[in-house]
Amino acid sequence: MSDDLTKKRPQDASKISLKEQWEIDYWCKEFGISEAALRKAVEAVGHSAAAVRKHLGK
Repeated sequence: MSDDLTKKRPQDASKISLKEQWEIDYWCKEFGISEAALRKAVEAVGHSAAAVRKHLGK
């Protein structure tokens, strides 16, 4: 069975990467926030998804 390339998810969902637009889009949708808010949160607490989630109060 081949991979479905239309359903992109981070390989390591514990870390937020801001290198690829599709990953930014994924995390923005996951947290329900804008790209600017995501970048600000990552700048404040680092790339840990758990830390960003806590910072956002999600």
